[in-house]
Amino acid sequence: MARKKTNKRSAKVTRTTKETDIKLKLTIEGKGKSAITTGIPFMDHMLTLMAAHGFFDLTLDAKGDIEVDDHHTVEDVGIVLGEAFDKALGNRKGIKRYGRGLVPMDEALASAVIDFSNRPFLVYHVNLKRETTGRFDAQLVREFFRAFVNRSGATLHINLMYGENTHHMIEAMFKALGQALDEATTLDKRITEVRSTKGIL
Repeated sequence: MARKKTNKRSAKVTRTTKETDIKLKLTIEGKGKSAITTGIPFMDHMLTLMAAHGFFDLTLDAKGDIEVDDHHTVEDVGIVLGEAFDKALGNRKGIKRYGRGLVPMDEALASAVIDFSNRPFLVYHVNLKRETTGRFDAQLVREFFRAFVNRSGATLHINLMYGENTHHMIEAMFKALGQALDEATTLDKRITEVRSTKGIL
């Protein structure tokens, strides 16, 4: 007898403002495939590797006022991605809820620990060596994570233990978040409701 296929958890989110126009599709049960265009090459790179290490499929087309700077686009991408995870997870029954990632990137080491608790909070212990990597403003990494947690309802702790190269440090953070997302969103047959003694998140 053929096994019954399970429905893949997915979401489509669009956001159009005077500053950005973003379309995103997320599938949690994916293979880490992505097609990402934000107009910011470094951000494309980070989101591509985050999806790959998180094993979720991500399609993203973002157009923003990057002639001003990259801030609005990076922040709004975080908003839309957070909304997509919130939507795809639904009532969050059956998920592990907690996830962690620890990633070395050459001389850098970073961790990400996430809780899909419906209590958005960001702890960001990061000391980057430079304010930019290439043409990318490294301050925007925090803005992306902050926007993501506010819309996904997650508590996220990002810790950069050490490193020298700013690119390596940021890459380690995004890969670690991908790992954490993979674990936290995994369905566990032992969890029949939400993973909380309160019975609700």
